[in-house]
Amino acid sequence: MMLPGDKSISHRYAMLAGFAEGTSRLTNFSTGADPHSSLGCMEAMGAGVTTEGKVISVTGTGGVLRQPVGDLDCGNSGSTMRMLAGLVAAQDGVYRFVGDESLTVRPMQRIRGPLEEMGARIELTEGHAPMTVRGGALTGISFEAPIASAQVKTAVLFAGLQAKGTTSIAEKVRTRDHSEHALRAFGAELERVEGRLYIAGGQKLKAIEATVPGDMSSAAFFLCASLLFEDSNLVLDGLGMNPTRATLLDVVGAMGGVIKVLEVAETHGEMVGTIQVNRGRALRGMDISGALAASLIDELPVLAAVAPYTENGMKIRDAKELRVKESDRIALVVKNLRAMGAEVVEHEDGMDIPGGQRLRGGVIDSGMDHRIAMAFSIAALRAEGETEIVGAEAASISFPEFFDYLEEMAVR
Repeated sequence: MMLPGDKSISHRYAMLAGFAEGTSRLTNFSTGADPHSSLGCMEAMGAGVTTEGKVISVTGTGGVLRQPVGDLDCGNSGSTMRMLAGLVAAQDGVYRFVGDESLTVRPMQRIRGPLEEMGARIELTEGHAPMTVRGGALTGISFEAPIASAQVKTAVLFAGLQAKGTTSIAEKVRTRDHSEHALRAFGAELERVEGRLYIAGGQKLKAIEATVPGDMSSAAFFLCASLLFEDSNLVLDGLGMNPTRATLLDVVGAMGGVIKVLEVAETHGEMVGTIQVNRGRALRGMDISGALAASLIDELPVLAAVAPYTENGMKIRDAKELRVKESDRIALVVKNLRAMGAEVVEHEDGMDIPGGQRLRGGVIDSGMDHRIAMAFSIAALRAEGETEIVGAEAASISFPEFFDYLEEMAVR
């Protein structure tokens, strides 16, 4: 089975295709609402977008964006808002970004610093959206990323692509590198020297044809489901196996999953493969902190949701970023585990979840957060009794077909 296209890659392809010269053809683009917010914003700034079957064609603006007639609606997508801010920062005009209620409480100050240092003017509402970017000529900077954020890195790279001189970025913790691969795919030159990334301004992008790999973050839910049952057998085709994302596979293996890579190839810099996953004899927990927590930030909710079923439990630390996602994911995971009868200790930057627990069905509060809704759908598979997930429709933000896939994969 092949999962819908990777959300992170779809975002970047949508933006760069809309900015490039020519028409890009993107197959297996994410079906989630968030990347389509990116497409909608690019269309509002002059790109042409058409859909035929599973192929989305994007005709780019040749590097010159049009000031939109109204606000740029990012919906629920922080990725859209933060990364596009970097793209429009070097363009003439005024660009006002808005989003839904959840998006208006997520931090945007983190992109304001480097973009203003380059010469952009950014107005925030108490550090949040609505956000107005007044674009203009930019100058390259040497940026030391204070937090691990692929979105901030991307905003700076997109601005640096259009700035005078060279922009460089150093990260204390290396984040997912989809932006680097995507920029190279569209014809940009980037260089990594001794841990610092360099991009020269004034480069032009050219359209591409690409198939978006299956989403590893979406696969996480089914990988964790396969850990819950000893006789499980899961095969996923065309899965994105980027090393900065495939850490999850190492964790699944450490927890007792038996993973076989049946084939692997490279396309536009991204590793894509077919994997088979079975459950070993024991389901083990583990401690997750530091760089590991940063690289698994999107997958932590579902790992936490299955942690009570492990033999020795799970400790999560250095994951404070979870508190400023679509919801306070630490608080919601703790609340919902307790609603299912689990013991759990909450910390400011994580949680302790003892193993060897039996969960019962309960009423789950998704907080209208897609990852919470899907994570507790997996926890419910082995719970005693029925589980009701309030706001389950939130799954459509990243994975509209999630419950169809779950129904197909679950053998009763």
